[in-house]
Amino acid sequence: MNTVTLKVNGKPASADIEARMHLADFLRDTQNLTGTHIGCEHGVCGACTILVDGVPTRSCITFAVACEQAEVTTVEGLDADEVATELRAAFSKEHGLQCGYCTPGMIVSARDVVLRMQEPTEHEIRVAMSGNLCRCTGYVGIVRAIQGVIAARRARGIAAIPGGDHRKALGPAGSGHATASANGTATRIRTSPAAPALAAATPAKAAAAPRQEADWKPQTTFTESFVVGHPVDEVWAFFDRIGEVASCLPGASLAGEPVDGHVEGQIRIKVGPISAEFQGVADVSRDEATRTGTINGSGKDKRSNSATRGLIGYAVKPGDKPGETRVDVSIGYTLTGVLAQFGRSGLVQDVAGRLIAAFVKNLEAKLSHQSGGGDAEAPPVITELDAGSLVSSVILGRIKRFFAALFGRR
Repeated sequence: MNTVTLKVNGKPASADIEARMHLADFLRDTQNLTGTHIGCEHGVCGACTILVDGVPTRSCITFAVACEQAEVTTVEGLDADEVATELRAAFSKEHGLQCGYCTPGMIVSARDVVLRMQEPTEHEIRVAMSGNLCRCTGYVGIVRAIQGVIAARRARGIAAIPGGDHRKALGPAGSGHATASANGTATRIRTSPAAPALAAATPAKAAAAPRQEADWKPQTTFTESFVVGHPVDEVWAFFDRIGEVASCLPGASLAGEPVDGHVEGQIRIKVGPISAEFQGVADVSRDEATRTGTINGSGKDKRSNSATRGLIGYAVKPGDKPGETRVDVSIGYTLTGVLAQFGRSGLVQDVAGRLIAAFVKNLEAKLSHQSGGGDAEAPPVITELDAGSLVSSVILGRIKRFFAALFGRR
């Protein structure tokens, strides 16, 4: 058992709980705050949305122990909140609720939209609210209610939080404490101390002058390794040519050459009928002495309003056979927005393994072409992958492994 102490709706709340208890159960079972509804229990439907340090948070997939000393606000804690009061009246006027099960989470998310977005379009409101599902209303009344509250507040001269429509902090809510603005709304999240280096692949000098938040911590981390049939010196030198490396990754392209280790580009991803194009930036660093490097990047898909942040560390070393090179890769990432529902670590790791396999094929082809005297611009073998077909193969593979294990025990 673990003792966790939070500030819930402005009052201290403490309980002895199991480490696996999520925040929604903590609030409902130990604090009797049943206004937080539990729906899918996978972080998809948004019914359980509450505020943790001022940030809308899925309480069904957030461990209570991870929110030690955090400030938690449930729908009950918004009884006297000015924005929530206006939203409740607007939801009633515009018929934005029917059965009401999704409404607590809707109010919490809608309040965040009203506070952060100055003059959002209907499309922008729908995207911002896409993480909250409703089986009853068709969303028309919900959108109108939010539009009405925003219009009324702006007409009274109440502006949105400056810069609030572009949150700069990503990562697990509850891991730090918010800096409150005058109206009590969090405008910045200060996360926990810096994350540990990713395995041995992260060189010491990579942390010298990062252009992004130094205290960012990935939600999920995993490792991969691959072997290339070319000498270490040749592979290490190739990794210094960022444009050629990017051309080996299906769907990736650069907007220009790196400047002082900083590069801009994009990567296209297709998951069945869903297509996303992440526009982003990355900081690249290398350590010649240890033959290690890091790629620290982030990007956003405007169509789905999804964002990702990643830290890749790699180490180049001799393989087991002469003339071979082994590359160890450590990958940490955070995915938010609509596409986060595809971001479960096991599935992402399986898909990443297949993307790396495609990258290795392209890398082998390019290195062989260059070592044979060809030019450096040899086209890659694989230029695009449909992650939807990869997901299908992953699921099929897992089913086969399940039955193999089942019958193997008999």
